[in-house]
Amino acid sequence: MNRGLFSTALLILALCSGCSSPPPLATVAAVDLPRFMGDWYVIASIPTFLEVGAHNPVESYRLDTDGTIDTTFSFNADGFDGEKKTYHPRGFVRNRQTNAVWGMQFIWPIKADYRIVYLDEQYQYTIIGRNKLDYLWIMARQPIIDETVYGDLVARAERLGYLANLIVRSPHATPERGQR
Repeated sequence: MNRGLFSTALLILALCSGCSSPPPLATVAAVDLPRFMGDWYVIASIPTFLEVGAHNPVESYRLDTDGTIDTTFSFNADGFDGEKKTYHPRGFVRNRQTNAVWGMQFIWPIKADYRIVYLDEQYQYTIIGRNKLDYLWIMARQPIIDETVYGDLVARAERLGYLANLIVRSPHATPERGQR
């Protein structure tokens, strides 16, 4: 093999070694879809551009007869008294064995990666992630959760590869506790 060809082969090999993609973000083993449906309060997130400044964010799921998930995401923009924003993406279960990998479609035909990476046994807390580790949602069935539980959920997100300093706590107002 001549020296130029050998150098080119080494360069291609070096460039391709960085081309491999990381393994998919692990999900929970199984999700009981009917039990997962309902309201989930977004406790914290690495927000998308739509969610920056969101107050009282809630994601609601309803399983349709065709197996897709009717989703409503609502929040008040930039304050508790801010304009009410509502979005209606549709969820498509991509892995029917676990029900933990979805495609979330805001705009046809794009279906964004949506992975249920943590779900407690009582279906009270969940973490939704993405393979790219770019966005994250920590959600609960109640708008306010115990600080110890919150810390545990953030620690779980860190173990998955997320940076804790990027996670933003979502403010929620409740009649019992005031604004938080």
